[in-house]
Parts: sequence; structure tokens; C-alpha cells
Amino acid sequence: MRNAVIAFVLGVALVAPLAAQHEAGGLDEANNNIANTASLQRGAKYFVNYCLGCHSAKYVRYNRLGQDLQLSDQQLIDNLMFTGERPFDTMANAMKPEDSARWFGITPPDLSLIARSRGTDYIYTFLRSFYADPSRPTGVDNMVLPGTAMPHVLWQLQGTQRAVFEEHEGVEAFQHFEMLAPGELGVTEFDDVVRDIVNFLDYIGEPIKRERQQLGIRVIGFLLVFLLIAYMLKKEIWKDVK
Repeated sequence: MRNAVIAFVLGVALVAPLAAQHEAGGLDEANNNIANTASLQRGAKYFVNYCLGCHSAKYVRYNRLGQDLQLSDQQLIDNLMFTGERPFDTMANAMKPEDSARWFGITPPDLSLIARSRGTDYIYTFLRSFYADPSRPTGVDNMVLPGTAMPHVLWQLQGTQRAVFEEHEGVEAFQHFEMLAPGELGVTEFDDVVRDIVNFLDYIGEPIKRERQQLGIRVIGFLLVFLLIAYMLKKEIWKDVK
């Protein structure tokens, strides 16, 4: 019992600073919905077009993706399978690890579980927080992850923005972004694209999640009906007992 209490206290002590840091980071809410199949389909399209060139999702198979997103094998082959040859292949990227390490200084991580490890709000805010920085090798930096080696792969859609800082008591604090060159999409449209990508990453992190949630609703409904039946049966059995 004592060891359990100590472990709990240590856990709170470790998690509390992380929670405070998360809150201080001012992350925007993704508000994604993995039950939205159309959003998942769009997110899969954006993922294979903008992310799969460098990142992989090696724990996800195309045929499972097609089953959950209501896509046929032919639709998978025609629209999503740029790196796989067969529907049961995993979502591997075409870039060799040694090449990516040489070009970016680090091998881009696999994104199968990124939503579970970082959270959807983090990814949503990260993808919208690139800004122009000529001092960086890629020409951009990120407000959520300063010094990131990742280029702004969505710049054509979002455009180019710069970060505006203001000095307060000798310390520069970020204020807002200012658009330098508009992209192909407006702000709201770009946010929707990012939300679709986040939705897809949330889904592949736990493909069974939608089924689990639906099963949970049915189980709760059954228990409520059973509770009503049990209550009526109790009243019938005990009606003559005073």
C-alpha cells in the first residue's frame, strides 16, 4: 500500500509540470471527430500527398484503412497506394532513412502513434504554426517546436506567415502571425484541411476506437433498459410487502 501511494505521488509530481507546460503552450483545440468518415477520407488523401513522402505509418495496413473508410481495393490503389503494391501492405514511405538523416539531420519519425503520444491539439497547432525564418536551413521555424528540422510541407495551401514578437520587460514574447504571402486556401479552409489530417492521425493511432465507442454506447443502452426492467420487476415482487 505504501509503495502504491509513493508511486501515485511521484506520478502526479511528474505529470503536473507536463500539464502546466501543455497549458502554457496555448494549444488550439483540434475538435476532430473520428466518426466523420468523409473527414477521414480527406485526411488520408492529404496524408499520402503531403506526409507519406518522408513519414511512414508502418503499423497501418491499406486494406484495414479501406475497410474502415469505406473504400474498395481499387479506390485504394488509384488514390492512396503510392508506396504499397498490395492492399495488405503497410503504409511505408519511399525515403531511405540514411537519406532523410543526411537531408534533415534526423530521420522523420513514424506517425502511426503520434496522435496518442502528442495529442491531437498538439498536432493541429503544430501544423498551423510554421513561420518564415531565413536563419533556419529550411527557411522556416515552428512556434510549437522551435528548431524543428521539418519543412513547411503545407506552405502552398497556407501561404507564408511571419511571427510578430513584442518585447516585454526585456523578454520577447510572441503576439501573433502576420501573413506575408497568401496560399491557395483561406484561413478557415486551411484549418479544415489540417483538422482532416489530425483526424486521420487520430484514427490510425487506434483504428478500433470507433468500434469501441459504438459498442460502449450499445452496452450502456442495454444496461439502462435492463435497469428499468429490474426496477419494474422489483416493484412487482415487493408490492404486497409492507
